[in-house]
Amino acid sequence: MTNKQTGANEEAACETVWAAEKVSWIDRLPRAVTMFLVLLVFLSVWQIAFMLKVISHIILPSPFATIEEIVTVGLNLLTGDYMLKALWTTAQEVLIGFMIAVVLGFFLGLLVGETDFGERMVMPYLVAINAMPKVAFAPLFVSWLGFGIASKVALAAFVALFPVIVGTAAGIHAADQNARMLFRTIGASRWQTLTMLKLPTGMPHFFTGLKNAAVLAVVGAVVGEFLGGGKGFGELIRIAASMINTPRVFALIIYLSLLGLGTFGVVLWLQRKLIFWHKETITTEELFE
Repeated sequence: MTNKQTGANEEAACETVWAAEKVSWIDRLPRAVTMFLVLLVFLSVWQIAFMLKVISHIILPSPFATIEEIVTVGLNLLTGDYMLKALWTTAQEVLIGFMIAVVLGFFLGLLVGETDFGERMVMPYLVAINAMPKVAFAPLFVSWLGFGIASKVALAAFVALFPVIVGTAAGIHAADQNARMLFRTIGASRWQTLTMLKLPTGMPHFFTGLKNAAVLAVVGAVVGEFLGGGKGFGELIRIAASMINTPRVFALIIYLSLLGLGTFGVVLWLQRKLIFWHKETITTEELFE
């Protein structure tokens, strides 16, 4: 084969690769534009389903009525009325429960990931408890801790606990075997190996557990308010649902999702600051850019 033929074949191969890797037009659009288009399509389908009465209007309100309620709730929050107090109550339950889950989950994760006793004896019980329906524990927490904020904090911590344990234990086991061998060779103690190798290497796994826990803490707090009363957003949703005010229910749910998104964003910010060298393959952090 001549050099001319070889060059032609290489050029044809390069063109084939370029054609295969060519990005579609929708992938070239800015993220803000694509997100707006997806939202527009979603609202259009919602409005069509409302107009065709696919679902009863009592259950599925129109998007315009929901947007109107979103504005109403937002104005109530801005004026510092009762909804702001309710949101602050739920936020307290979420934040305190999340912090308890982080501290307790970290130490339990260390126990499970670092010791044979924890892995063989403690982990099976933790898995069994996590397999139980969390909602079933809400009445127990209310009977133990009362109808105040303590029972909601306990349920939020309980729901968010297991992802932190799993993330911490997975991080402990993530250290490279060759690196562990090196630490043993130079005579490093178990504490030095843990603090200088295993914990720094496992930080990405730990923060993965924290991000899951940040969202689940909101779920736990709201479920506690559903079943145990209270003065938070969960109670407002329950009242609105009992009055068949579905636009208000949708609006309150959206603001609760923003609370969870904000908690998630704080954890993501801490991850960027503390383990800035790590780049996730699934770039969830790009959602906040």
